[in-house]
Amino acid sequence: MRRAARAGTALLAVLALSALTACSGGPGGRGNPSAAPGPGGARWQPRPGLAWQWQLDGRVDPSADVPVYDIDGFENTAADVARLHHDGRKVICYVNVGAWEDFRPDKDAFPRSVLGGPNGWRGERWLDIRRISVLRPIMERRFDMCRDKGFDAVEPDLVEGYANDTGFPLTAGDQLRYNRVIADIAHRRGLSVGLKNDLAQIPQLVGHFDFAVNEECAQYDECARLTPFIAAGKAVFHVEYTEPVSEFCPASRELRLSSMLKRPELGVWREAC
Repeated sequence: MRRAARAGTALLAVLALSALTACSGGPGGRGNPSAAPGPGGARWQPRPGLAWQWQLDGRVDPSADVPVYDIDGFENTAADVARLHHDGRKVICYVNVGAWEDFRPDKDAFPRSVLGGPNGWRGERWLDIRRISVLRPIMERRFDMCRDKGFDAVEPDLVEGYANDTGFPLTAGDQLRYNRVIADIAHRRGLSVGLKNDLAQIPQLVGHFDFAVNEECAQYDECARLTPFIAAGKAVFHVEYTEPVSEFCPASRELRLSSMLKRPELGVWREAC
């Protein structure tokens, strides 16, 4: 199983490159018009090639000169988001929607009946995503938090439980239904939403999500599967953890992915294409 990192935890990662040069004068340029608010306050639609920073380990450090930040929704405050906005950045709210976490302040909102087996990360258990009537109000409150803190978008993590041993007999249909609900919750709050990994269901979900977040598609020779997002004019924010930039950046540029190399703990360090 591959998944995005979360605050205080070492985990997977994948990201690839940025063809932002033509639009902003360089991979770190904050002047890219794709990072500006939409007309009339329309929902943000990140375009292919936007450079980004993904920091889930602790409170955000704003030192990366990029137009997009993806940070933990619980660990950061409205003031942190406002500071990034002041510097011209768009900000994505990381939220786990597929697993219960025993370190989150709303952990007691989840009834035990929806908690499945461990997912390999300490203090986490898979959720029974078939129980939408139970989970939807909890996720709505989480997305309310993202909206109220001023985030522009949401990165919902662990949206491919059906392909893992969760303790529940989840099907691909269950996952599609849940992922569409998650996208709807975000859109009803004026938030953009990204599809995290779940490559097999991209054809059915690309129309429901505003961008993609991917880990290690280069290592697993899967990056071409993300092209439906690029073809739709939607960014693919991609990271690698072990592949050297010299190996994956040329292909990332060709595919117009927003790629970078990160360490698995997803701290401040980054090396962009």
